[in-house]
Amino acid sequence: MSLSRRTLLQGLLASAMVPMTAAAAGSRRKARVIVIGAGFGGATCAKTLRQLSSSIDVLLIEARERYCTGPFTNLAITGLRTVDSITRRTADIGKAHGVRTVVDEVIALDPVAKSVTTASGQRYTADRIVVSPGVAMHWGPIAGLDAGNSGAMPHAWLGDTQLLNLRDRLDAVPDGGVILIGSPPNPYRCPPGPYERAGLIADHLRKTGRKRCKILIADAKDDFTKRALFLLEWDNRYGAMIEWLPRAKGGEVVRVDVTTGEVWLRDANTSIGTHLASIVPPQQAAAIAAKGDLVDESGWCPIEPTTFESTRHAGIHVLGDASVAAPMPKSAFAANTQAKLCASVIVAAFEGREAPLARFVNTCYSLVAEDAAISVSGFYSAANGRISVISDGVSPLSGSAELRQQEAAQARDWYESITTDSFGAQAKRT
Repeated sequence: MSLSRRTLLQGLLASAMVPMTAAAAGSRRKARVIVIGAGFGGATCAKTLRQLSSSIDVLLIEARERYCTGPFTNLAITGLRTVDSITRRTADIGKAHGVRTVVDEVIALDPVAKSVTTASGQRYTADRIVVSPGVAMHWGPIAGLDAGNSGAMPHAWLGDTQLLNLRDRLDAVPDGGVILIGSPPNPYRCPPGPYERAGLIADHLRKTGRKRCKILIADAKDDFTKRALFLLEWDNRYGAMIEWLPRAKGGEVVRVDVTTGEVWLRDANTSIGTHLASIVPPQQAAAIAAKGDLVDESGWCPIEPTTFESTRHAGIHVLGDASVAAPMPKSAFAANTQAKLCASVIVAAFEGREAPLARFVNTCYSLVAEDAAISVSGFYSAANGRISVISDGVSPLSGSAELRQQEAAQARDWYESITTDSFGAQAKRT
């Protein structure tokens, strides 16, 4: 199913429209909520809390002064967007939403006392805490790869300088060079991300006269979202330039040598020499979630899906990529819609009202070339301790070139809409 541009934008705006309510009467002081993380989940939650009640003291804490959004990272790597166009500044987000914002790293979270301590030595307490910290890389499963040397095989998955590193290394690949993308096991942030990256890199290489390059996708899985669509589009557009190696065929990356650029796959006796390797490691909830005793044995944060309140500690909510919210993907739109539900739940609790029904929406676009995209969408509900799919859809395999072009335009409209909704309009720089 491909959403029309009008339907998409109407749906996004509708999800942003939450009823305005008055603060609880007779309160002796403002209720306090701390939101950790100013990504799509945290920024949207802080904004929605402010919209719903002027009598809640909202504090948004983010460690990064500026960062790049996950969506459209692959476009910036391949020159279809500037890096600055996908960069967001924490101070601008706070100003846009009228929310008190602190740029500081939360280094300790006490889920019982409901307090946080920052790197600067500040301690803040609240009635409720919303944790939307994103993901961290799980180092260890891939021998030879760690936090200190991964820049040699940049994953560019966390909105930091690895994006520029990968862009520059891509530009240096010679015609006929070998590029290997290591795709991690489930679950991880942005399920279609490695595959969109492969298509856009192929598109970029062809446009820059490097048609003899080979792109290998070494996958720790045997399936991935929109697989049939990706494989069809790659075959039609790039022929044998892209090769997907699933886990069943030994595709999982198990060892690397960052000095030589060699990569070893599962059950392989010899290495693959590369001119560029982009290895996306296995992932887990960001470190502060573990420090706050919010993760279980999976490395992710279990939540009550109707409220996104932690099942380990009352009064602590976990949003977005760090939460266990399957079958919802770990995506920007999922975090945005979860944040709106969570904010509504918190305000209802402060005011002694019944929590709203838990309904969610997600749409993910993936560009397969500069002027072509495919998409997947889903509507979800939560009840009885689980999230269920109400309906879902995906772009048709038989879609015409015109339809793929329309979806590429919709993808760009979607990006502008979701980032403005979550972060406010991007501030103009002189």
